[in-house]
Amino acid sequence: MTSSPETSAAKSADPVDSLVLHATDNHVAWITLNRPEALNAITPDQRERLIQHLSHASCDPDVRAVVITATGRGFCAGADLRGGPSTGGPQAGERVAGERVAGDVARMIRLGAQRLIGAVLDCEKPVIAAVNGTAAGLGAHLALACDLVLAADSAKFIEVFVRRGLVPDGGGAYLLPRLIGPQRAKELMFFGDALTAADAARLGLVNRVVPADDLEKTARDWAERLATGPTRALALAKQLVNASLDTDRTTAFAAEAAAQEINMTTTDANEGVAAFTERRTPHYRGR
Repeated sequence: MTSSPETSAAKSADPVDSLVLHATDNHVAWITLNRPEALNAITPDQRERLIQHLSHASCDPDVRAVVITATGRGFCAGADLRGGPSTGGPQAGERVAGERVAGDVARMIRLGAQRLIGAVLDCEKPVIAAVNGTAAGLGAHLALACDLVLAADSAKFIEVFVRRGLVPDGGGAYLLPRLIGPQRAKELMFFGDALTAADAARLGLVNRVVPADDLEKTARDWAERLATGPTRALALAKQLVNASLDTDRTTAFAAEAAAQEINMTTTDANEGVAAFTERRTPHYRGR
């Protein structure tokens, strides 16, 4: 993956903008990690910019799908444990070295990695991960939190935490069992072995593996197809699926009925029904 589409907006003086590229093209927001020399390990400032872009995409009616990808040979090596470019000093809950007190680590995780993964899960637009290379630690969870995962055939997924003597964070122990079951999740977390893209697809972590040269085109095709769909219906379907494994049948059925009630007030739902009865292709506007 080389880069996201060029944006027509004037470039900001904020250096973080060069480390997290952003552009909107055909109603698709492209968010691209751009620290290839660090395998796109995420600094606190980059994390906040990612959350900001996802939040804006969620509420912007002109954005109807999102792609998260990266430049270089790595998708994301996880959180930057060595530190990196920062414009605002430590983020909330992140003290400088030597000042840590009880509660700091939990607060840092809640306000940092968990907020990032939550921003993906809660985004009201479908989010595609286009994994161009190694996705490790938080980087793997960033990809797996997305609604659809495309991977280049050279990509790898690594639950790297055990190699550092750490507990998985960024929602890993929440996401993985729901995707592949507890035994498989524990195998990945306990050993920290690299999982090839093909093996990740076999386990159900990846929707499709494509040649590296085809990754951007496939992501664009999928995203633009989603961007022509009934945006609100997709958002409600995403919400129902994400909540389904955390609730009982009665609650799930009630949520489904409520989602149907809400969706039938949208222009797209009326268009979809009208197009069916008139035997024509629907034209959805994301409204």
